Amino acid sequence: MLCLPVPGSAAPAAEPLRVGDAVLEPVETARLGGFPGPDASEALAAFRRTCAASPAAPQPTGVAGSAEALAAACARAAAVPETEAGRFFTETFDAYRVVRPAAAGTPERRSGFLTGYFEPELDGSATPGPGYTAAVLARPDDLVGLEPGETRPGLDPALRAARRVGDAFEAYPDRAAIENGALGARARPLLYLRDAVDLFVLQVQGSGRVRLTDGRSVRVLYDGRNGRPYTSIGKLIVGEGHLPLEGLTLARWTGWLRANPGHARRLMRANASYIFFRLAEIADPALGPPGAAGVPLSPGRNVAVDATLWRYGLPFWLEGRIAGDAAPGRLVVAADTGSAIVGPARGDLYLGTGTEAGMRAGNLRDAVGFVVLLPRGAGPAAP
Repeated sequence: MLCLPVPGSAAPAAEPLRVGDAVLEPVETARLGGFPGPDASEALAAFRRTCAASPAAPQPTGVAGSAEALAAACARAAAVPETEAGRFFTETFDAYRVVRPAAAGTPERRSGFLTGYFEPELDGSATPGPGYTAAVLARPDDLVGLEPGETRPGLDPALRAARRVGDAFEAYPDRAAIENGALGARARPLLYLRDAVDLFVLQVQGSGRVRLTDGRSVRVLYDGRNGRPYTSIGKLIVGEGHLPLEGLTLARWTGWLRANPGHARRLMRANASYIFFRLAEIADPALGPPGAAGVPLSPGRNVAVDATLWRYGLPFWLEGRIAGDAAPGRLVVAADTGSAIVGPARGDLYLGTGTEAGMRAGNLRDAVGFVVLLPRGAGPAAP
């Protein structure tokens, strides 16, 4: 949450802006190596899409980024020619480097952590049969999602969803229980994938495209989760000594799971989180699924951030060579979030659809600098 002086009062000169445990250090865009990049028009297009977004869930009050100033920036962006994209970002926003100061023996950190994610492209069937055995389930009608900070009497506050039982609530079944039939008639298959490993990949990524046996392609979108905590299967595989962390790509760990079905079932069930889906048409094959901001994701230009700290639609300059680029940085726009994306200098870059995007996403685990661009005008924080 951004800390600001009381409206109408003068801020002490030495008091910096803060977001979470980070300080926002003003920096001139001219001092950001490579800013805004040779293809700022792509970032402008992504920014314009977020301007028209309707978030799937409201963000908490106090997130960094003034809603009014961001709306004003959106209005200006509508009339900006593509050739003026770089000038738009330079003149419309103030840049702040996200710095976590030294504290309690921890040294100052000016780099954050960036990972990548993608939209898998999988084979499926509208009906079960040989080779298509893993059901993709629709959201059950008794699932109640909980917003951050929201609780229900008798529930563990750490749970982010509940099961409605009459007028009461109880913890929703975990992955193992759901696979064992705990949903009963509420388990409504939308389609079927090849196996449990493909289903697990779909649930980890949160959405995907599915090529059906009848020749159609459909998009499968996130539509809720059981609220149980997420556990990384990669960490479990490495922790038990089955595979080394170095070179742990998607293809490698999924191949290992298929070659070791006994271990696979146990390790996948150790992730108690379970995702439910809905079907959607593919309106523009060049764009990804809608992120949490409610807008289709642009490969390489949209990033998932901690939505309890940052407002969707804020541009960020990522300092570093991103996903193999020769450029010293990349201009991206916040349009999504994720349960593992926590903290002011943590991001997850959307890299596209299919196998190649999956390989690049799996290889992206880099220390990069985060510079947030806050719109000028109404101040840096929402009311």
